[in-house]
Amino acid sequence: MSRHFLEPLAEDQVMAHIIDGKAFAAALRERIGAKVADLTARHGLKPGLAVVLVGEDPASQVYVRNKGEQTHAAGMHSVTHRLEASTTQEDLLALVHSLNADPAIHGILVQLPLPAHIDSNAVLAAIDPNKDVDGFHVVNAGRLAVGLPGMVPCTPLGCLMLLKDHLGSLKGKHAVVVGRSNIVGKPMAQLLLQADCTVTIAHSRTADLPALCRTADILVAAVGRPEMVKGDWVKPGAVVIDVGINRVPARDAQAAAGKTRLVGDVAYDEAASVAGAITPVPGGVGPMTIAVLLLNTLTAACRSRGLEAEVAEFA
Repeated sequence: MSRHFLEPLAEDQVMAHIIDGKAFAAALRERIGAKVADLTARHGLKPGLAVVLVGEDPASQVYVRNKGEQTHAAGMHSVTHRLEASTTQEDLLALVHSLNADPAIHGILVQLPLPAHIDSNAVLAAIDPNKDVDGFHVVNAGRLAVGLPGMVPCTPLGCLMLLKDHLGSLKGKHAVVVGRSNIVGKPMAQLLLQADCTVTIAHSRTADLPALCRTADILVAAVGRPEMVKGDWVKPGAVVIDVGINRVPARDAQAAAGKTRLVGDVAYDEAASVAGAITPVPGGVGPMTIAVLLLNTLTAACRSRGLEAEVAEFA
């Protein structure tokens, strides 16, 4: 990927470069689409993604619809299973097992959160690890931890791609990851270790968290608290990756009207005046998640045929 995705902000605003995840993701999807067309023509291989949605959560419905649209746009086979909120765990597990056995499906994603009566861990554990394009299965977590090929969670992998595009080699950088979730924080740390960073995992209970963050060449905020990371937590020139997506009341008159806005885990204006580069919210990490989901589906399809070399260009 070219570094032309980094756009400097006006000098009278902030000094940091904006890492444009939206543009990067669009270019990645285009490359994936070209590879899918090539694989279909040469090998008769059409990657297939199955998404399972249980219940009527509005945010999940929008997200699932976007996944379906982008999967089709990339030339992939896409199936969405929409189940009632009252669906039993047994019926959901039966669907997962049928998708595991379907040769036309290379990736399975069960949209979270699930209704309270369903054990999410049991459902995720039932997915074939080789089709686990979310990368949440314990087998894939173990593979990542020991450096074996597996499915990597989409958001951390997208963050890593943005970092490599901006910095090139990450070797020797000190990375601080604020957040220890199984979905972002822990896999992000593992990926940065594999990229030869020195990694510190921090969280809301870390002693003197601001001072620790100020030591980071790479600061990844994935703690789920709106604008928790302040500008004076950022080392001058550091690269800040803001994974947070939080909805908060809008400012001024719009707040009185009940309007809301999206913010990250980083106080953007403050941090952008100190950092060397930063991802905005929205338009930073968020668009990368679905793009990497498509990449994971492509990777799973190639591995199912012993064609790993076909996706080496995306590493």
